Amino acid sequence: MGKYLFYAFIIYLLYRLIFEFIIPVSRTVSSVKKSVNQMKEQQGFNTQQTPPPPPKQEVPKTKPSTTNTNGEYIEFEEVK
Repeated sequence: MGKYLFYAFIIYLLYRLIFEFIIPVSRTVSSVKKSVNQMKEQQGFNTQQTPPPPPKQEVPKTKPSTTNTNGEYIEFEEVK
């Protein structure tokens, strides 16, 4: 008799695990994947409509005009 109660309890726990945890989690994962795919499609659609930004011009790097090692202020030359 105790053996049957133990098996019934195990079957009950498996039932609860499957129907109250595994199935809801799998549904949530699939809905999140669907939402992410929809956002990617919308983002791809929006980028196709807008023209690409113009290329940026590279600004040459300048060296500091003074070497101040105490860390308070470093003066840079302005590039025009």
